[in-house]
Amino acid sequence: MIVGMITKNTIKRYMVPNTNYWCFILFALMFFSCRQESDKAQKTEAEMELVTSEIITSCSSNPPKRFALVQPVENAASATKTGTSGMVLIPAGTYFMGADTEKARADEFPKHEVKVDGFWMDETEVTNAQFQEFVEATGYITTAERKPDWDEIKNQLPPGTPRPPDSILVASSLVFISPKSQVLLHNVNQWWQWVRGADWRHPEGPGSSIEGKSEYPVVHVSWDDAAAYARWAGKRLPTEAEWEWAARGGLKDNVYPWGNEDVEEGRPKANTWQGRFPDSNTLKDKYAGAAPVKSFPTNDYGLYDMAGNVWEWCADWYHADYYSMSSESANTKNPAGPGGSYDPQEPLVPKRVQRGGSFLCHDSYCSSYRVSARMKSSQDTGLSHSGFRCVKDKKL
Repeated sequence: MIVGMITKNTIKRYMVPNTNYWCFILFALMFFSCRQESDKAQKTEAEMELVTSEIITSCSSNPPKRFALVQPVENAASATKTGTSGMVLIPAGTYFMGADTEKARADEFPKHEVKVDGFWMDETEVTNAQFQEFVEATGYITTAERKPDWDEIKNQLPPGTPRPPDSILVASSLVFISPKSQVLLHNVNQWWQWVRGADWRHPEGPGSSIEGKSEYPVVHVSWDDAAAYARWAGKRLPTEAEWEWAARGGLKDNVYPWGNEDVEEGRPKANTWQGRFPDSNTLKDKYAGAAPVKSFPTNDYGLYDMAGNVWEWCADWYHADYYSMSSESANTKNPAGPGGSYDPQEPLVPKRVQRGGSFLCHDSYCSSYRVSARMKSSQDTGLSHSGFRCVKDKKL
């Protein structure tokens, strides 16, 4: 089901007898498809009328691309930092990468052997304070803060595609807004919305801020933003293989960073959703959104929040069949991911891997706090539950 949306007023302005054509053009211009095999129903004009004015809605289970455009990494300084303060040395090792439970999704199979060299990894997700230091030092402007460039966008659209109004081409990012009552989980538009002015400084949009949240993980960062920070810090983003090896913390074939105890059992072990997703959170872990880093116990390697809190970008391209290709390859040492991206749900959209789950994960929906769980998004997309951490090569 294609469920891209724009503002109610804009839909009315463009509505003509050939409704399907105009909807396609508008979706292609801006927004973002969530294809869910279980739901083949078509969006009707009546459903479109439910979109509130000045808000652009979208999806999460297949996080949507921002404007079908990969932004260049701009204003990123070269490495200025050295050392490994705030990092943990992850030992070299061999493990079986992939699914350990029936909750796993198809792209987590087959389980296959991987070898990784030792490396340094940030003990926490990059914080607002750390990212602010980077921005102040470089003048970097994040993807969410940039106004989309129509001259670049139109090159990826059919000739003659009409230019949308300037009121649509605005800086924005995806924000989670909990529904007021129970909803079916097949329509993620009910809790994800594109909000004008949402960015790392304003996580919930205009009027919100990060004041008093210096130790919270930075969010609304695209892959491009994360890569730019890593380069400035003299680090890099982890490969997917490195990330999973580190998340496992030396445990063999366990489901979670802490072992196999279910996330809902015992004391809170990570910042996840408790209750009924997405409208009722019991706050058993005390947090409705992101939590300050170091709020929950580490895994056995000394890493915080390798499950829950916020999603973390990896260096790799996402390919749905990568594990099948890897299991047939003789080269299993330090794999750096596939040579290109392929998501059968959106085959024309290049995507990068995200790992670790977030404060929105729940067994009824995604259970992505599992160490083998994979997510993907276009590298120019930022969300209110996505951040990153960095790694650094171990010097021999």
